[in-house]
Amino acid sequence: MILFGESLNVISKVIGKAYRERDPKPIQAEALEQKEKGMDYIDINLGPAKKDGHELMPWVCQVVQEVVPEIPLLLDTSNIAAIEEGLKVLKPASKPHIVNSIMARPERYTVMLPMAAKYEADIVALMWGPDGLPRDENERAALCVELLYAANEAGIPNEKIWVDGIVTPVNIQQIQCVSLLNFQMMLEDI
Repeated sequence: MILFGESLNVISKVIGKAYRERDPKPIQAEALEQKEKGMDYIDINLGPAKKDGHELMPWVCQVVQEVVPEIPLLLDTSNIAAIEEGLKVLKPASKPHIVNSIMARPERYTVMLPMAAKYEADIVALMWGPDGLPRDENERAALCVELLYAANEAGIPNEKIWVDGIVTPVNIQQIQCVSLLNFQMMLEDI
């Protein structure tokens, strides 16, 4: 099992405040706690980070890598410029860092895939297309083929792609859970 630590998230009161105030102590304490709990990767989630993400992401990456340099990071924000600025400052870790995530929307993946390839990062391929959440496994498969093809064309091999089939909470649309499971069974053939 591969463990992803997701506690460095802007929605956390403590971490969100540390991000805003550029206070490294709570961020580093959380990163060390995630290491202690055995996390294989640490996700840095800035949310949209529209205003200052391009400055915040590299700062957080450096703060985290000061205390856990061996743990690869997932750069998680919808701000593409922030992701690139983070990638620029990352030092090598035990495994490649990950761009989390690249939607199956051409206006995003045509920019983000070459960027991920340039910095030799793995990617999370998110099955969220131009129309939003796919209705079923066939729509997920179509989005997956499109995104994997584009990633391969950008120089990213399948071994560096983590596919996120995406699903709504099970208590809202149970059929989406079934659709996701069916899609996952199709993945090896895609």
